[in-house]
Amino acid sequence: MPSANQFSLPDGRLMSYELSPKSDEYSPTVLLSNSLCASFTTWDHVVPVLHNRGFRVLRYDQPGHGSSSPPANPESTTFESIADDVYSLLSNLGITSLYAWIGVSMGAATGIVFVTRNPGVVKNLVICDTISCAPVVAGVENLFAPRVEIARREGNLDSIVEQTLARWFAEPWMEVNSAETERMRAAMRKTSVEGFAACCNALTLTSFDLRALTPKVGSSVDRAMLVVGERDANLPQSMAELRDQIRQGFVSAGKEGVNVELKIIKGAGHVPYVDGFDQFCEIVTEFLQEI
Repeated sequence: MPSANQFSLPDGRLMSYELSPKSDEYSPTVLLSNSLCASFTTWDHVVPVLHNRGFRVLRYDQPGHGSSSPPANPESTTFESIADDVYSLLSNLGITSLYAWIGVSMGAATGIVFVTRNPGVVKNLVICDTISCAPVVAGVENLFAPRVEIARREGNLDSIVEQTLARWFAEPWMEVNSAETERMRAAMRKTSVEGFAACCNALTLTSFDLRALTPKVGSSVDRAMLVVGERDANLPQSMAELRDQIRQGFVSAGKEGVNVELKIIKGAGHVPYVDGFDQFCEIVTEFLQEI
């Protein structure tokens, strides 16, 4: 894989990204947007699959993740600010249109925010394993704040990474796939404490509510699909509701013929492009290559 590049954002922060292959500017570009507590290297196995289908691939690191700088003030990070960071990156690279945005977890939430802030820039949106709103909006316990407290108290994310691995993947899968588990562990440890705090801030703000944006998705993209890991807590159920809301948005936009589907990756958890790799790639590439 090519080494990461860094782009200087308007506020001086560095944004780490990779665009491959760099020379193939005429191929349609697919953006991969990853989850909390993970660098873009988690997509390493997916990128060659997309290359082989004729796509150019752009990946980036969230604030304070991988080689991206954390913000000076973590509380300044919102999904809107992250979406604007991506827009600045695209402008710097001279990319005016994305064939697809594929986002997982907070990368999926950012995708919804991005397309509704920038209608017409993304043609196809793939939304994977995301909550619909902040815990306080959903009326459930805020599990992000205690994790930030632990990270700050310990001065690193080592214990958070181990807890996250246990939530994302089934123990039998990790035992059988020890090398892949270690690859993910290494990618997750590239997250800084302040970067983790910043992105957790975005996830807990009352302004984070994708349900308020779903009516606009249908007028912002040509097509959309949702994907979720079968064993990702209650997300198969909550994302079915999100799918229905997005479907209605397409109808309201006069696109009744667009079929917005929810695909479930059997046996997979929160990052199904890892533990459900084969099925994930099959579903996503089929969607991308439909005419």
